[in-house]
Amino acid sequence: MVLFKRISVPNFLITFFLLSLLSVNCQILESPSPLVPDITNFIDKRLAQVFPIIQTFKNTITSDPFGITTTWVGPNICNYTGFYCDSPPDNITATTIASIDFNGFQLAAPTLDGFIDQFPDLAIFHANTNKFSGIISPKVAGLEFLYELDLSNNLLSGVFPISVLKIPNLSLLDIRYNMFSGTVPPPIFMQKLDVLFLNNNNFMLTLPNNLGDTPVFYLTLANNKFTGPIPRSIRKASSTLVEVLLLNNLLTGCVPYEVGLLGNVTLFDAGGNLLTGPIPWSFGCLKKIEQLNLARNFLYGQVPEVVCALGNLANLSLSNNYFTRVGPLCKKLIQKGVLDVRKNCIFGLPDQRPVRECVAFFLIPRPCSHPALLNFIPCEISHWKKPHERTKRHLLSYSTLSRTRVVW
Repeated sequence: MVLFKRISVPNFLITFFLLSLLSVNCQILESPSPLVPDITNFIDKRLAQVFPIIQTFKNTITSDPFGITTTWVGPNICNYTGFYCDSPPDNITATTIASIDFNGFQLAAPTLDGFIDQFPDLAIFHANTNKFSGIISPKVAGLEFLYELDLSNNLLSGVFPISVLKIPNLSLLDIRYNMFSGTVPPPIFMQKLDVLFLNNNNFMLTLPNNLGDTPVFYLTLANNKFTGPIPRSIRKASSTLVEVLLLNNLLTGCVPYEVGLLGNVTLFDAGGNLLTGPIPWSFGCLKKIEQLNLARNFLYGQVPEVVCALGNLANLSLSNNYFTRVGPLCKKLIQKGVLDVRKNCIFGLPDQRPVRECVAFFLIPRPCSHPALLNFIPCEISHWKKPHERTKRHLLSYSTLSRTRVVW
């Protein structure tokens, strides 16, 4: 009887095991680290370069209720939720991350520093309604293609982000509903912006005197703590300004005559301030105005008939002031529901202030400088006779007063 050699079987198994182990180790050594990707797996080297940036940022996210970051896997970055690819201006054959849109994702992270400033080809960054904290990195000044920056409705803090002043092609800046504080630097009103939304922060002190140097079409400074007068320089923005929101601040002084020179304005809202004096007759030159709100101030005198004759006026809010008279044209607007003069001192109209409140108010003199300008009308008035039919329209700036509203 022939017996198998017992030693031959164990030697074979040991040899096979060692060879298998060596093979596995070689595969592990050849596999790239997730943060050091194999560039051949990406359609463009620019995408390979930002891959570790995205993965590092992903690891800092502390809340992702919709599972957005679960799509941020693998080399096909153009399919990641929130990331959009295009060809950069300096190379139309290349593919890069051109836009990041996190609107409504409700992501939370302690900082954006080291993230958006690391996308050299970025043109658009939108992040409304998230929980990003920290400050805006000074490095964003190096984003030469960035033209829309929307960081609204987050938890960002600190002083006004000076770094945005150095972004060469920025046209839209939206940092509303954050916790920025301090002053607004005058140079921001000299930037070549189309849109500037700073509302619902903690900005304070006076509005810069160069406010009128701004070339923006839409300016929203509402719901802050700005003090002092509306700068008279605002007249210099007459060729561009379309909508202006100054409501719910601490602005003082008389309404400047120069506001009436804003010939392209469709919306002007300075309600809820500490403004006083009469409405200048120059407001009769606001031929395109649709919404005019000066409610909840300390204005007085007669409501100018030239204002009530404006043909496009759909809403004129003057409630909670101290006006004493209205003419026949204004009375017609009251009847039509266009003009609101509740809580004033107008004898003969319902829902006015108690007499004692009116008397107490007028015991304190509130004079205005340049009184001769108050009754001066710097435009043709032929349009009074044939007012256009008044129709209410959508006004973009009012959308900014909604915390989660995506305006653009």
